Amino acid sequence: MRPFAHVRATSLEQAVAAARGDGARLLAGGTTLFDLMKLNVEAPATLVDISALPDLQDIAVSRRGLTVGALAKMADVAEHRDVRARYPALSESLTKAASQQLRNMATVGGNLLQRTRCGYFRGGAPYPCNKRAPGSGCAAIDGADRNLALLGTSDACIANYPGDWAVALVAFDAEIDILGSGGLRRIAVEALHRDPGSTPHIETVLEPGDVITRIHVPASRALRASTYHKVRDRASYAFALVSAAVGIDVAGGRIRDARIALGGVGARPLRVREAEAVLQGQRYTRALAIEAGEAALRGARTSTHNAFRVPLGVQTVADAIGIAMERA
Repeated sequence: MRPFAHVRATSLEQAVAAARGDGARLLAGGTTLFDLMKLNVEAPATLVDISALPDLQDIAVSRRGLTVGALAKMADVAEHRDVRARYPALSESLTKAASQQLRNMATVGGNLLQRTRCGYFRGGAPYPCNKRAPGSGCAAIDGADRNLALLGTSDACIANYPGDWAVALVAFDAEIDILGSGGLRRIAVEALHRDPGSTPHIETVLEPGDVITRIHVPASRALRASTYHKVRDRASYAFALVSAAVGIDVAGGRIRDARIALGGVGARPLRVREAEAVLQGQRYTRALAIEAGEAALRGARTSTHNAFRVPLGVQTVADAIGIAMERA
């Protein structure tokens, strides 16, 4: 790990100003950043510590929806009584992420910005990686890609987004508040992450100095009857081979509203509206759920090592739809 300066911000305004500095990175829980610093993937000149900022750890549930401060701990949000009751997919996406120790430290704002687990990105030299060193190439293409992205990739990068929380948020129209040098703005979580294209090292739309301050999730009947279904190599502390956040609203025996997002298989969290459209206005059957799963994975770019995750993804989406239907 290389030497770095440490600045403890006492206000959001100070954090924004300090984070605009060359080589500065924000520090909240640190559960991802410190890991990457030890691997020399991240080498910030300055850490701007925002962990003690006041008024960003609130969890507020109302008839209109959920508002969570960006510095709220993953464990606190996951275990909040009203979140578990009214927003099950959100609670489950946090509970099924990482270990209890990490969830006790990691913040929900920082969790949105975790970086890929691609071994070539994390492994350093001699592996070329356009995400780590722009223009160097992508060793994952034609390499060990079993756990990497199938959707939204490019010729420059096939790394996948590893998180769970953002996938659930994308499914249910969540938004985030961002404070930057231009003031406060609000964007959809779905708009936060960028496709890799030819610049996979630029992962989000955030500008230097931007600080995520709050997350907003509107209440909906589909969210009350929702689930986050995650399939992985082992039952705990493992990243998704494929996951699905699904919410269903049923009226008169027919599906009135469906929300579906995919995790594990995308270069970023993916809302799959084509799969939602398959369910709209229909009566639930397992065959219909399979059809929606096939729509969700359509266009997947596979290799010999990861092609198994397409049928696995179809079944995962179908299973999640079944769970949500039971809750509806």
